[in-house]
Amino acid sequence: MKIVFGCDPNATEYKLNLMDFVKSLGHEVEDFGSDDPIYANTAVKVAEAVAAKEYDRGILLCGTGIGVCIAANKVKGAYAACIHDIYQAQRAELSNHANIITMGSQVLGIEIAKMMVKEYLSLTFDPDGRSGAKVKAITDYENQ
Repeated sequence: MKIVFGCDPNATEYKLNLMDFVKSLGHEVEDFGSDDPIYANTAVKVAEAVAAKEYDRGILLCGTGIGVCIAANKVKGAYAACIHDIYQAQRAELSNHANIITMGSQVLGIEIAKMMVKEYLSLTFDPDGRSGAKVKAITDYENQ
């Protein structure tokens, strides 16, 4: 898969560590930066690229993961989930078909983050499964 990363300056080292980890899993990785202190700019750039299907999925990081999540979800076709544990990482894809995950570098240890990313990237949404109609309702509303 092609994975794009972005973060605010506070999460730079965390992002670089996760990027190396994702590469070690065999994925192609792109870095959209971490220099802009306005995290919304980077989050929107990543979300636009993922929504345009230039990348399969995105990973955004800031101090809590909340700000980049809110910003990314403003982009039509971007579905970002702020995750904090393995179960949320699973459900982000399996129940919600999130094409972006967000995490907080100041609230999650890097080893937990690696496990969550690995889990998220290993799963595939089933549109015919029990969550298919729920996800469709979201995209239908967005497209009105």
